[in-house]
Amino acid sequence: MDNSKEITLTAEGRQKLVDELAYREGELRDEIVERLKEARSFGDLSENSEYDAAKEEQSQNESKISEIRQTLSVARVVDDAQRGGIKVSIGTTVELEDERGKKTKFTIVGTTETNSLEHKISNESPAGQALIGCGKGDQVEFTTPAGKTKGYTVVGITR
Repeated sequence: MDNSKEITLTAEGRQKLVDELAYREGELRDEIVERLKEARSFGDLSENSEYDAAKEEQSQNESKISEIRQTLSVARVVDDAQRGGIKVSIGTTVELEDERGKKTKFTIVGTTETNSLEHKISNESPAGQALIGCGKGDQVEFTTPAGKTKGYTVVGITR
């Protein structure tokens, strides 16, 4: 991860990271330590697959803890006061309508919060960049992941 790049998060996204960090540093670490103790009790560690699996899980957990700490150290949380008015910004849900009348909703989030299954798109994606700062009724055009340029009208913005 680039240590110098600021990451933008919603308050919800930051809280999810804080919660995950707490889980990984507490409950998950304790579970892994218990598995290591149990695996050691089986004897010879050189041929102990349970021990090897627990050590691998411990390594992955510590790596993820480090990654989350780094993300939180460079994260900037966008709050309601910074959003202002009824413009599209990080944390808002935008309803778009294409030229055929088909409506689509997206929530604009920071890069690390992106989840297409939950209709959360990054503020750094082509769609996110095109929508940031738009108001209700604005026309916007961007290239879809399929490579097609499409035009939309912003028909709703909610927090």
